[in-house]
Amino acid sequence: MPVTKRKSADLDAPIWFDGTNINEALFCDEFLNSRKIIFANGAFFTPDGRVTDDLPLRGEIYEKLKCCAVNNIPRKITNILEVMKLAAHVEDFAPEADRVHLANGTLKLDGSFTEGRPTIVRSRLPVAYRPDAPAPVRWLSFLDGLLYTEDIPTLQEFIGYSLIPSNKGQRMMVIKGNGGEGKSQIGAVLGALFGSNMKDGSIGKISENRFARADLEHILLCVDDDMRMEALRQTNYVKSIVTAQGKIDLERKGKQSYQGWMFARLLAFSNGDLQALYDRSDGFYRRQLVLTTKEKPAGRVDDPDLAEKMKAEVEGIFLWAFEGLQRLAANNFKFTESQRTRDNREAVKRDNNNVFDFLESEGYIRLKADCTISSKDLYEIYRMWCEENNLTPLKRRSFSESVIANQSKYNLEYCNKITNAAGRRVWGFFGIEAIARPNINGFSDVSEHTYVPEDWR
Repeated sequence: MPVTKRKSADLDAPIWFDGTNINEALFCDEFLNSRKIIFANGAFFTPDGRVTDDLPLRGEIYEKLKCCAVNNIPRKITNILEVMKLAAHVEDFAPEADRVHLANGTLKLDGSFTEGRPTIVRSRLPVAYRPDAPAPVRWLSFLDGLLYTEDIPTLQEFIGYSLIPSNKGQRMMVIKGNGGEGKSQIGAVLGALFGSNMKDGSIGKISENRFARADLEHILLCVDDDMRMEALRQTNYVKSIVTAQGKIDLERKGKQSYQGWMFARLLAFSNGDLQALYDRSDGFYRRQLVLTTKEKPAGRVDDPDLAEKMKAEVEGIFLWAFEGLQRLAANNFKFTESQRTRDNREAVKRDNNNVFDFLESEGYIRLKADCTISSKDLYEIYRMWCEENNLTPLKRRSFSESVIANQSKYNLEYCNKITNAAGRRVWGFFGIEAIARPNINGFSDVSEHTYVPEDWR
Protein backbone atom coordinates (compact mmCIF):
# COMPACT_ATOMS: atom_id res chain seq x y z
CA MET A 1 0.00 0.00 0.00
CA PRO A 2 1.28 3.55 -0.68
CA VAL A 3 2.94 5.31 2.26
CA THR A 4 2.41 9.02 2.84
CA LYS A 5 5.24 10.91 4.48
CA ARG A 6 4.49 11.86 8.05
CA LYS A 7 3.46 15.44 8.63
CA SER A 8 3.59 17.18 11.98
CA ALA A 9 -0.20 17.25 12.14
CA ASP A 10 -0.51 13.57 11.25
CA LEU A 11 -0.88 12.13 14.75
CA ASP A 12 -1.65 8.63 13.46
CA ALA A 13 1.79 8.13 11.94
CA PRO A 14 4.28 6.30 14.19
CA ILE A 15 6.69 8.62 15.88
CA TRP A 16 9.58 6.36 14.93
CA PHE A 17 9.02 6.75 11.16
CA ASP A 18 9.57 10.04 9.34
CA GLY A 19 8.37 8.81 5.97
CA THR A 20 11.84 7.75 4.89
CA ASN A 21 13.79 6.37 7.85
CA ILE A 22 13.02 4.30 10.93
CA ASN A 23 14.36 5.50 14.26
CA GLU A 24 15.21 2.18 15.94
CA ALA A 25 15.52 3.62 19.45
CA LEU A 26 12.09 5.25 19.29
CA PHE A 27 10.63 2.07 17.81
CA CYS A 28 12.01 0.07 20.75
CA ASP A 29 10.60 2.53 23.26
CA GLU A 30 7.13 2.22 21.77
CA PHE A 31 7.39 -1.57 21.44
CA LEU A 32 8.53 -2.04 25.02
CA ASN A 33 5.77 0.24 26.33
CA SER A 34 3.19 -2.14 24.86
CA ARG A 35 5.01 -5.41 25.52
CA LYS A 36 6.32 -7.01 28.74
CA ILE A 37 9.81 -8.10 27.86
CA ILE A 38 13.28 -7.83 29.37
CA PHE A 39 16.75 -8.86 28.24
CA ALA A 40 18.86 -10.47 30.97
CA ASN A 41 21.53 -13.16 31.23
CA GLY A 42 21.86 -13.27 27.46
CA ALA A 43 18.19 -13.94 26.64
CA PHE A 44 14.82 -12.25 26.24
CA PHE A 45 12.18 -13.11 28.85
CA THR A 46 8.43 -12.48 28.74
CA PRO A 47 5.43 -13.59 30.85
CA ASP A 48 5.57 -16.78 28.76
CA GLY A 49 9.13 -17.47 29.88
CA ARG A 50 12.40 -17.38 27.99
CA VAL A 51 12.21 -16.58 24.28
CA THR A 52 13.82 -19.71 22.83
CA ASP A 53 13.06 -18.78 19.21
CA ASP A 54 13.12 -15.13 18.16
CA LEU A 55 11.10 -15.80 14.97
CA PRO A 56 7.74 -14.84 16.59
CA LEU A 57 9.37 -11.69 17.98
CA ARG A 58 10.71 -10.86 14.54
CA GLY A 59 7.23 -11.46 13.18
CA GLU A 60 5.73 -8.93 15.59
CA ILE A 61 8.30 -6.35 14.57
CA TYR A 62 7.69 -7.07 10.90
CA GLU A 63 3.94 -6.50 11.29
CA LYS A 64 4.71 -3.00 12.53
CA LEU A 65 7.30 -2.25 9.85
CA LYS A 66 5.74 -3.73 6.74
CA CYS A 67 3.76 -0.58 5.94
CA CYS A 68 6.95 1.49 5.87
CA ALA A 69 8.66 2.10 2.53
CA VAL A 70 12.17 1.18 3.62
CA ASN A 71 14.78 -1.06 2.08
CA ASN A 72 16.05 -4.34 3.53
CA ILE A 73 13.49 -4.86 6.29
CA PRO A 74 15.11 -8.14 7.50
CA ARG A 75 18.34 -6.27 8.31
CA LYS A 76 16.34 -3.47 9.93
CA ILE A 77 14.58 -6.05 12.15
CA THR A 78 17.97 -7.47 13.21
CA ASN A 79 19.19 -3.98 14.06
CA ILE A 80 16.04 -3.31 16.09
CA LEU A 81 16.56 -6.53 18.08
CA GLU A 82 20.12 -5.48 18.91
CA VAL A 83 18.89 -2.06 20.07
CA MET A 84 16.13 -3.75 22.05
CA LYS A 85 18.71 -5.79 23.97
CA LEU A 86 20.10 -2.50 25.23
CA ALA A 87 16.74 -0.84 25.84
CA ALA A 88 15.26 -3.85 27.67
CA HIS A 89 18.41 -4.86 29.51
CA VAL A 90 18.34 -5.56 33.24
CA GLU A 91 21.46 -6.47 35.19
CA ASP A 92 20.28 -9.83 36.43
CA PHE A 93 17.17 -12.00 36.53
CA ALA A 94 17.55 -14.34 39.48
CA PRO A 95 15.64 -17.66 39.52
CA GLU A 96 12.68 -18.17 41.84
CA ALA A 97 13.09 -21.55 43.50
CA ASP A 98 9.89 -21.45 45.56
CA ARG A 99 7.34 -21.59 42.73
CA VAL A 100 6.40 -23.20 39.44
CA HIS A 101 5.01 -21.07 36.63
CA LEU A 102 2.33 -22.90 34.64
CA ALA A 103 0.20 -22.23 31.60
CA ASN A 104 -2.64 -20.73 33.67
CA GLY A 105 -0.81 -19.24 36.66
CA THR A 106 1.81 -19.71 39.35
CA LEU A 107 1.90 -22.48 41.97
CA LYS A 108 4.07 -21.97 45.06
CA LEU A 109 5.64 -24.76 47.07
CA ASP A 110 3.20 -24.10 49.91
CA GLY A 111 0.36 -25.07 47.56
CA SER A 112 -1.06 -21.58 46.98
CA PHE A 113 -2.00 -20.81 43.39
CA THR A 114 -2.35 -17.45 41.61
CA GLU A 115 -4.15 -17.36 38.27
CA GLY A 116 -2.95 -15.41 35.26
CA ARG A 117 0.43 -14.45 33.85
CA PRO A 118 0.98 -10.85 34.92
CA THR A 119 4.76 -10.94 35.45
CA ILE A 120 7.83 -11.77 33.43
CA VAL A 121 9.24 -15.20 34.35
CA ARG A 122 12.34 -17.24 33.57
CA SER A 123 10.40 -20.36 32.60
CA ARG A 124 6.81 -21.44 32.21
CA LEU A 125 5.65 -25.01 31.78
CA PRO A 126 3.15 -25.74 28.98
CA VAL A 127 0.82 -27.46 31.48
CA ALA A 128 -2.20 -26.02 33.24
CA TYR A 129 -2.67 -26.42 36.99
CA ARG A 130 -5.86 -28.42 37.56
CA PRO A 131 -6.09 -29.51 41.20
CA ASP A 132 -8.98 -31.80 40.28
CA ALA A 133 -7.15 -33.46 37.36
CA PRO A 134 -7.66 -37.25 37.39
CA ALA A 135 -4.87 -39.49 38.60
CA PRO A 136 -2.48 -40.50 35.77
CA VAL A 137 -3.51 -44.15 35.72
CA ARG A 138 -1.51 -45.19 32.65
CA TRP A 139 1.60 -43.39 33.89
CA LEU A 140 1.46 -45.01 37.33
CA SER A 141 0.79 -48.43 35.81
CA PHE A 142 3.75 -47.97 33.47
CA LEU A 143 6.07 -47.06 36.36
CA ASP A 144 4.82 -50.01 38.40
CA GLY A 145 5.87 -52.32 35.59
CA LEU A 146 9.19 -50.57 35.01
CA LEU A 147 10.59 -49.88 38.50
CA TYR A 148 10.56 -51.56 41.87
CA THR A 149 7.85 -50.14 44.11
CA GLU A 150 10.24 -48.67 46.67
CA ASP A 151 12.13 -46.76 43.93
CA ILE A 152 9.13 -44.96 42.43
CA PRO A 153 9.08 -42.24 45.15
CA THR A 154 12.71 -41.43 44.26
CA LEU A 155 11.77 -40.83 40.63
CA GLN A 156 8.71 -38.84 41.73
CA GLU A 157 10.89 -36.57 43.84
CA PHE A 158 13.51 -36.15 41.12
CA ILE A 159 10.96 -35.13 38.49
CA GLY A 160 9.41 -32.76 41.02
CA TYR A 161 12.87 -31.43 41.85
CA SER A 162 13.33 -30.63 38.16
CA LEU A 163 10.27 -28.34 38.18
CA ILE A 164 12.09 -25.56 40.01
CA PRO A 165 15.37 -23.74 39.26
CA SER A 166 17.30 -25.06 42.25
CA ASN A 167 20.23 -27.42 42.83
CA LYS A 168 19.66 -27.91 46.54
CA GLY A 169 19.24 -31.65 46.04
CA GLN A 170 22.78 -32.02 44.63
CA ARG A 171 21.83 -35.14 42.68
CA MET A 172 21.60 -36.44 39.14
CA MET A 173 19.75 -39.62 38.17
CA VAL A 174 20.66 -42.68 36.10
CA ILE A 175 17.97 -45.24 35.25
CA LYS A 176 19.69 -48.47 34.24
CA GLY A 177 18.33 -51.56 32.52
CA ASN A 178 19.31 -54.27 30.07
CA GLY A 179 17.33 -52.75 27.22
CA GLY A 180 13.78 -53.07 25.98
CA GLU A 181 12.12 -52.26 29.31
CA GLY A 182 10.65 -49.00 27.99
CA LYS A 183 12.56 -46.61 30.24
CA SER A 184 13.01 -44.09 27.41
CA GLN A 185 9.23 -43.56 27.44
CA ILE A 186 9.85 -41.45 30.54
CA GLY A 187 11.79 -38.93 28.45
CA ALA A 188 8.95 -38.63 25.93
CA VAL A 189 6.43 -37.88 28.69
CA LEU A 190 8.74 -35.38 30.37
CA GLY A 191 9.05 -33.56 27.04
CA ALA A 192 5.31 -32.86 27.20
CA LEU A 193 5.58 -31.74 30.83
CA PHE A 194 8.58 -29.42 30.47
CA GLY A 195 8.27 -28.24 26.86
CA SER A 196 11.12 -25.94 25.83
CA ASN A 197 12.47 -26.09 29.40
CA MET A 198 13.84 -29.58 28.68
CA LYS A 199 16.71 -30.43 26.37
CA ASP A 200 18.03 -33.68 24.94
CA GLY A 201 21.74 -33.91 25.64
CA SER A 202 24.71 -36.16 26.29
CA ILE A 203 26.49 -36.65 29.60
CA GLY A 204 29.59 -37.63 27.65
CA LYS A 205 29.52 -34.43 25.62
CA ILE A 206 29.07 -32.34 28.75
CA SER A 207 32.14 -33.98 30.30
CA GLU A 208 34.33 -33.49 27.22
CA ASN A 209 33.23 -30.19 25.70
CA ARG A 210 33.73 -27.04 27.72
CA PHE A 211 31.10 -25.24 25.62
CA ALA A 212 28.35 -27.82 26.30
CA ARG A 213 27.39 -26.40 29.69
CA ALA A 214 26.39 -23.06 28.15
CA ASP A 215 23.83 -24.94 26.01
CA LEU A 216 22.05 -25.88 29.25
CA GLU A 217 21.79 -22.32 30.54
CA HIS A 218 18.16 -21.51 31.53
CA ILE A 219 17.17 -25.21 31.04
CA LEU A 220 15.40 -27.09 33.85
CA LEU A 221 16.10 -30.65 32.72
CA CYS A 222 18.63 -32.34 30.42
CA VAL A 223 17.79 -35.90 29.34
CA ASP A 224 20.39 -38.29 27.94
CA ASP A 225 18.20 -40.90 26.30
CA ASP A 226 21.02 -43.37 25.59
CA MET A 227 24.04 -42.66 27.77
CA ARG A 228 27.37 -43.76 26.32
CA MET A 229 29.08 -46.63 28.11
CA GLU A 230 32.59 -45.16 27.96
CA ALA A 231 33.98 -43.92 31.27
CA LEU A 232 34.21 -40.14 31.54
CA ARG A 233 37.76 -38.85 31.12
CA GLN A 234 36.95 -35.87 33.32
CA THR A 235 34.04 -35.21 35.65
CA ASN A 236 34.44 -31.62 36.77
CA TYR A 237 31.99 -30.19 34.20
CA VAL A 238 29.30 -32.73 35.13
CA LYS A 239 29.83 -32.23 38.87
CA SER A 240 29.69 -28.46 38.50
CA ILE A 241 26.23 -28.71 36.91
CA VAL A 242 24.90 -31.05 39.61
CA THR A 243 26.23 -29.00 42.51
CA ALA A 244 25.97 -25.39 41.26
CA GLN A 245 24.40 -23.21 43.94
CA GLY A 246 24.59 -19.96 42.00
CA LYS A 247 26.24 -18.64 38.89
CA ILE A 248 29.06 -20.60 37.29
CA ASP A 249 31.60 -19.84 34.59
CA LEU A 250 30.21 -20.60 31.12
CA GLU A 251 31.82 -20.44 27.70
CA ARG A 252 30.51 -20.13 24.17
CA LYS A 253 32.61 -20.50 21.05
CA GLY A 254 34.31 -17.30 20.05
CA LYS A 255 33.07 -15.38 23.08
CA GLN A 256 34.48 -14.31 26.40
CA SER A 257 33.51 -16.57 29.29
CA TYR A 258 30.83 -15.20 31.61
CA GLN A 259 28.95 -15.99 34.80
CA GLY A 260 25.56 -17.60 34.21
CA TRP A 261 22.83 -19.31 36.21
CA MET A 262 22.91 -23.10 35.96
CA PHE A 263 20.15 -25.30 37.36
CA ALA A 264 19.73 -28.03 34.73
CA ARG A 265 19.05 -31.40 36.32
CA LEU A 266 20.68 -34.39 34.58
CA LEU A 267 18.66 -37.54 33.88
CA ALA A 268 20.20 -40.42 31.92
CA PHE A 269 18.87 -43.73 30.64
CA SER A 270 21.48 -46.42 30.14
CA ASN A 271 22.30 -50.09 29.86
CA GLY A 272 25.30 -49.60 32.16
CA ASP A 273 26.80 -47.43 34.84
CA LEU A 274 28.12 -43.90 34.74
CA GLN A 275 31.82 -44.37 35.43
CA ALA A 276 34.84 -42.08 35.62
CA LEU A 277 38.17 -42.97 34.07
CA TYR A 278 40.25 -41.09 36.64
CA ASP A 279 37.92 -39.60 39.24
CA ARG A 280 37.49 -42.12 42.03
CA SER A 281 36.35 -39.63 44.63
CA ASP A 282 33.33 -40.45 46.73
CA GLY A 283 31.76 -37.15 45.67
CA PHE A 284 31.32 -38.22 42.04
CA TYR A 285 29.32 -41.32 43.00
CA ARG A 286 27.55 -39.79 45.97
CA ARG A 287 25.78 -37.41 43.61
CA GLN A 288 24.20 -40.22 41.57
CA LEU A 289 20.77 -41.66 42.16
CA VAL A 290 20.94 -45.03 40.39
CA LEU A 291 17.64 -46.82 39.75
CA THR A 292 17.52 -50.26 38.17
CA THR A 293 14.56 -51.43 36.11
CA LYS A 294 12.71 -54.70 36.42
CA GLU A 295 13.34 -57.39 33.86
CA LYS A 296 11.08 -57.17 30.84
CA PRO A 297 8.42 -59.90 31.19
CA ALA A 298 8.67 -62.63 28.56
CA GLY A 299 5.98 -62.33 25.94
CA ARG A 300 5.05 -58.75 26.84
CA VAL A 301 3.42 -56.94 23.92
CA ASP A 302 4.40 -53.26 23.90
CA ASP A 303 1.89 -50.55 23.04
CA PRO A 304 3.42 -48.28 20.35
CA ASP A 305 1.04 -45.49 21.39
CA LEU A 306 1.79 -45.69 25.11
CA ALA A 307 3.80 -42.46 25.21
CA GLU A 308 1.02 -40.49 23.55
CA LYS A 309 -1.56 -41.95 25.92
CA MET A 310 0.56 -41.00 28.92
CA LYS A 311 1.09 -37.47 27.54
CA ALA A 312 -2.69 -37.06 27.64
CA GLU A 313 -2.41 -37.44 31.43
CA VAL A 314 0.19 -34.67 31.74
CA GLU A 315 -1.90 -32.49 34.10
CA GLY A 316 -2.27 -35.42 36.49
CA ILE A 317 1.43 -36.27 36.08
CA PHE A 318 2.28 -32.71 37.08
CA LEU A 319 0.26 -33.05 40.30
CA TRP A 320 2.06 -36.33 41.02
CA ALA A 321 5.47 -34.70 40.42
CA PHE A 322 4.57 -31.64 42.50
CA GLU A 323 3.65 -33.93 45.37
CA GLY A 324 7.15 -35.39 45.11
CA LEU A 325 8.66 -31.89 45.12
CA GLN A 326 6.76 -30.92 48.25
CA ARG A 327 7.89 -34.11 50.00
CA LEU A 328 11.49 -33.46 48.96
CA ALA A 329 11.37 -29.85 50.17
CA ALA A 330 9.82 -30.92 53.48
CA ASN A 331 12.72 -33.35 53.90
CA ASN A 332 15.26 -30.54 53.35
CA PHE A 333 15.93 -31.76 49.79
CA LYS A 334 17.16 -35.16 50.93
CA PHE A 335 15.89 -37.78 48.50
CA THR A 336 14.00 -40.89 49.51
CA GLU A 337 16.35 -43.78 48.76
CA SER A 338 15.61 -47.46 49.06
CA GLN A 339 18.30 -49.87 50.17
CA ARG A 340 18.46 -51.03 46.55
CA THR A 341 19.28 -47.51 45.38
CA ARG A 342 22.01 -47.14 47.99
CA ASP A 343 23.41 -50.56 47.08
CA ASN A 344 23.36 -49.61 43.40
CA ARG A 345 25.45 -46.53 44.08
CA GLU A 346 27.93 -48.51 46.18
CA ALA A 347 28.19 -51.17 43.46
CA VAL A 348 28.92 -48.54 40.81
CA LYS A 349 31.62 -47.04 43.01
CA ARG A 350 33.22 -50.42 43.70
CA ASP A 351 33.12 -51.47 40.06
CA ASN A 352 35.23 -48.45 39.20
CA ASN A 353 37.60 -48.75 42.17
CA ASN A 354 38.93 -52.10 43.34
CA VAL A 355 40.71 -50.40 46.27
CA PHE A 356 37.59 -50.96 48.39
CA ASP A 357 37.69 -54.72 47.79
CA PHE A 358 41.41 -54.76 48.52
CA LEU A 359 41.01 -52.96 51.85
CA GLU A 360 38.30 -55.45 52.81
CA SER A 361 40.22 -58.51 51.58
CA GLU A 362 41.66 -61.25 53.77
CA GLY A 363 45.15 -62.68 53.77
CA TYR A 364 46.92 -59.55 52.51
CA ILE A 365 46.36 -56.82 55.10
CA ARG A 366 44.55 -56.45 58.40
CA LEU A 367 42.87 -53.30 59.71
CA LYS A 368 44.41 -52.90 63.16
CA ALA A 369 44.55 -49.65 65.12
CA ASP A 370 48.07 -49.96 66.55
CA CYS A 371 49.79 -51.00 63.32
CA THR A 372 51.44 -48.98 60.56
CA ILE A 373 52.48 -49.42 56.95
CA SER A 374 54.27 -47.21 54.46
CA SER A 375 52.43 -46.04 51.35
CA LYS A 376 55.00 -47.84 49.20
CA ASP A 377 54.58 -51.18 50.95
CA LEU A 378 50.80 -50.91 50.89
CA TYR A 379 50.83 -50.26 47.16
CA GLU A 380 53.08 -53.26 46.46
CA ILE A 381 50.77 -55.53 48.46
CA TYR A 382 47.85 -54.09 46.51
CA ARG A 383 49.61 -54.91 43.22
CA MET A 384 50.17 -58.46 44.45
CA TRP A 385 46.48 -58.72 45.33
CA CYS A 386 45.49 -57.46 41.87
CA GLU A 387 47.77 -59.94 40.06
CA GLU A 388 46.56 -62.89 42.10
CA ASN A 389 42.93 -61.87 41.50
CA ASN A 390 43.46 -61.11 37.80
CA LEU A 391 42.60 -57.43 38.24
CA THR A 392 44.14 -54.30 36.78
CA PRO A 393 45.85 -52.20 39.44
CA LEU A 394 45.43 -48.45 39.63
CA LYS A 395 48.42 -46.18 39.21
CA ARG A 396 50.32 -45.36 42.40
CA ARG A 397 48.92 -41.89 42.73
CA SER A 398 45.33 -42.95 42.05
CA PHE A 399 45.64 -45.74 44.60
CA SER A 400 47.03 -43.47 47.32
CA GLU A 401 44.45 -40.76 46.65
CA SER A 402 41.66 -43.31 46.86
CA VAL A 403 42.86 -44.72 50.19
CA ILE A 404 43.37 -41.22 51.60
CA ALA A 405 39.89 -40.15 50.46
CA ASN A 406 38.35 -43.10 52.32
CA GLN A 407 40.62 -43.19 55.39
CA SER A 408 37.82 -42.19 57.76
CA LYS A 409 35.66 -45.05 56.50
CA TYR A 410 38.34 -47.57 57.46
CA ASN A 411 39.62 -45.74 60.58
CA LEU A 412 42.99 -44.97 59.01
CA GLU A 413 45.27 -41.98 59.43
CA TYR A 414 47.54 -40.78 56.65
CA CYS A 415 50.71 -39.06 57.87
CA ASN A 416 54.49 -38.77 57.38
CA LYS A 417 55.41 -40.35 60.74
CA ILE A 418 55.67 -43.96 59.55
CA THR A 419 59.03 -45.66 59.99
CA ASN A 420 59.97 -48.01 57.16
CA ALA A 421 62.20 -51.10 57.33
CA ALA A 422 65.29 -48.98 56.74
CA GLY A 423 64.47 -46.85 59.77
CA ARG A 424 63.55 -43.76 57.77
CA ARG A 425 60.42 -41.70 58.34
CA VAL A 426 58.08 -41.86 55.34
CA TRP A 427 54.46 -41.28 54.38
CA GLY A 428 52.04 -44.05 55.21
CA PHE A 429 49.06 -45.11 57.27
CA PHE A 430 48.23 -45.81 60.88
CA GLY A 431 45.65 -48.59 61.20
CA ILE A 432 46.90 -51.21 58.72
CA GLU A 433 49.01 -54.31 59.34
CA ALA A 434 50.75 -56.13 56.48
CA ILE A 435 50.04 -59.86 56.41
CA ALA A 436 51.48 -60.65 52.98
CA ARG A 437 54.53 -58.67 51.92
CA PRO A 438 56.34 -58.81 48.56
CA ASN A 439 60.05 -59.66 48.57
CA ILE A 440 61.51 -56.21 48.00
CA ASN A 441 64.88 -54.93 49.22
CA GLY A 442 65.31 -57.90 51.52
CA PHE A 443 61.95 -57.49 53.25
CA SER A 444 60.86 -60.85 54.59
CA ASP A 445 57.46 -62.30 53.80
CA VAL A 446 54.94 -62.38 56.57
CA SER A 447 53.09 -65.16 54.77
CA GLU A 448 53.78 -67.67 52.06
CA HIS A 449 53.26 -65.08 49.31
CA THR A 450 56.46 -64.29 47.39
CA TYR A 451 55.15 -61.85 44.81
CA VAL A 452 57.76 -59.59 43.21
CA PRO A 453 56.47 -56.56 41.25
CA GLU A 454 57.38 -56.39 37.57
CA ASP A 455 59.52 -53.30 37.95
CA TRP A 456 61.73 -55.17 40.46
CA ARG A 457 62.25 -58.28 38.35
